[in-house]
Amino acid sequence: MLSRLTSFTTQGIAAIPIDCEIGIIPAAEPRFCIVGLGDVAVQESKQRVTMALRASGYRLPMGRVTNVNLAPAHIRKTGSRFDLAIAIGILLSSDEISLTTGVLERTAFIGELAFDGSLRHITGALACSIECQKRGMKTLILPRVNAREAALVPGMTIVGVDSLKDVVKYLNGELDAPAVQETIEEHEQRTAIDFSDVRGQSAAKRALEIAAAGGHNVLLSGAPGSGKTLLANALRGILPPLSRDEALEVTGIYSVANLLPSTTPLIEERPLRTVHHTASGVAIVGGGQHPMPGEISLAHRGVLFLDELAEFPPPVLEVLRQPLEDRSITINRAQGTVTFPADFILVAAMNPPQYSASSPERMRRRISAPLLDRIDLTIDVQPVDIADLQRKPTKDIETSAVIRDRVMQARSRQARRFKGRSITTNKEMNVKQIEEFCTLDQQSEMLLRQAAERLKFSARTYHRTIKVARTIADLAQSEDITFSHVAEALQYRQSVGV
Repeated sequence: MLSRLTSFTTQGIAAIPIDCEIGIIPAAEPRFCIVGLGDVAVQESKQRVTMALRASGYRLPMGRVTNVNLAPAHIRKTGSRFDLAIAIGILLSSDEISLTTGVLERTAFIGELAFDGSLRHITGALACSIECQKRGMKTLILPRVNAREAALVPGMTIVGVDSLKDVVKYLNGELDAPAVQETIEEHEQRTAIDFSDVRGQSAAKRALEIAAAGGHNVLLSGAPGSGKTLLANALRGILPPLSRDEALEVTGIYSVANLLPSTTPLIEERPLRTVHHTASGVAIVGGGQHPMPGEISLAHRGVLFLDELAEFPPPVLEVLRQPLEDRSITINRAQGTVTFPADFILVAAMNPPQYSASSPERMRRRISAPLLDRIDLTIDVQPVDIADLQRKPTKDIETSAVIRDRVMQARSRQARRFKGRSITTNKEMNVKQIEEFCTLDQQSEMLLRQAAERLKFSARTYHRTIKVARTIADLAQSEDITFSHVAEALQYRQSVGV
């Protein structure tokens, strides 16, 4: 008898449906074969399924060959999430259980089996649930620990169970496993560092407000102890809350990367990823034999903080150029191509040459001009005066909540401007859209031209300066970009000694 069940593998952050075909035929010697381009974890499913069936009290097919085909055969399958589908398929093919017609067509199975028959946590549950919904499948059976994550997809019946025996009882109608429901609610934005905690640094705070409003990249340059790290960590607190779709995007990435806590089915805070200069290129952009998300994807919709920028190896920094431009990263491997989202605000920090072991010439070699071109605002962070440190907090010091309100108003203006288009923030504008939405008056054009000629702007720097001016105008609730907006944008194009 042949049974066919649906399970899933993941490529990138997407789930791909896999048909698990199980056939049992008589043979002189019992064998268990799995075909279909599976990795080591898939092949080891034979041992896990065999022990789980025995521990659960089910008879194994004696004197027979158990064949498992994971189709389509040309897609590489990774991980242990096929265990449950294979075990249920064996029980169906050996007449241990029977199901009414149509149940299997509407149901998908994912889950790793332990030797005692219990179900363990798997990665990518949210992506599998989303794909189920797209394909019109109604029910997803999976480990209880993953149920709340999968239930974030509306319209799906999510059945979370603890063991193989519970799955069989549920399919036979002997166990009432209530469908898990998870709703997405609005929560107050929380952040560990408030802007009111940062003493002084009014110019740096203003630049970070602009960066948050338009999604622009930032370079903080200043002496050790001047507050660069504190400012970078506070930036997340003035970003708008994640929308529902953004929260699902971020959660899906963390689920695939196996970084989603079982107690946190939905990531509601914008990510802040801090990367040390000893990190490898693969750790930053992602990859590996079976490509996994790197730091730039884990920072998707949030902030990526690179401290001590000049200490990063040049090849590591250069891999950032493409994702900074495309807001995604494509990884090519022999087994296929995977694309991960990587739409983040880059915040880099560095010490000027006089405070660094690196000479200006060495800094120029390590931080290339094309990378600096992709940084929109450069901020000179001055040491804080002792008087500011000793001054008691007052009511006139703006909190992150106050600044965030202005940022959200600016982003609302951008959303209305770009309605019906594929972009939502000023940083995403291409040249044609800059020409459409960023008209400059004669005085502003002359100022920008003179600055570009004097500072030898590249075309990219020229256009990015206009985008920053557009954001400054949005914060000022101005439809037009004026001379003062362009002048302020040019202030953030200062030299950093490299």
